[in-house]
Amino acid sequence: MVAEYDLEPHHLRLLTLAAEVWDRYQAARATLDELGLTYEYKGRPHARPEVAIERDSRLAFARLLRELALDVEAPAESRPPMIGGRRER
Repeated sequence: MVAEYDLEPHHLRLLTLAAEVWDRYQAARATLDELGLTYEYKGRPHARPEVAIERDSRLAFARLLRELALDVEAPAESRPPMIGGRRER
């Protein structure tokens, strides 16, 4: 990445965070693949803590990549286009 892009120090910090978050996501995903999404406690199923870790890490990773904006120009608008509706002009 450093060879491909001219990164400022704050970009390197974001890139490091993205890598750490990706590792956390992968670890949670591996645990869920091995143990499943739920566990039983007092006879009732509960979501494993790794479900939240996976979800939060996936969101954080996407946000960090968006902040880095390495391969695309900044969008003209931060919201996705409306589907099936009209936008006021």
